[in-house]
Amino acid sequence: QVQPVESGGGLVQAGGSLRLSCVVSGSIFSINAMGWYRQAPGKQRELVAFITSSGITNYVDSVKGRFTISRDNAKNTVYLQMNSLKPEDTAVYYCAAFRERGGAYWGQGTQVTVSS
Repeated sequence: QVQPVESGGGLVQAGGSLRLSCVVSGSIFSINAMGWYRQAPGKQRELVAFITSSGITNYVDSVKGRFTISRDNAKNTVYLQMNSLKPEDTAVYYCAAFRERGGAYWGQGTQVTVSS
């Protein structure tokens, strides 16, 4: 019913920037928040940033001041602007649409690789 599709991943040098996009198709009436997760090799998947339907945002400490989550409701799109990228940011990034009734719809993921 709801399908997030990520794009914008790639290879970037440390200190560079990248913007991820997540276009959400289907009915988003039951979605009350959007988030970006990432999973690096050998590590647990972690919530990087989220934004609620009212515009409230939050970030994991490691990306505060560097990443910005935003949305364009008219385009059903959420963005993750990533600046000052570090090799530690290398991971598969997933877009998630959180359901009001619990759970989430997940995208396929997009690879972000930050080289030294």
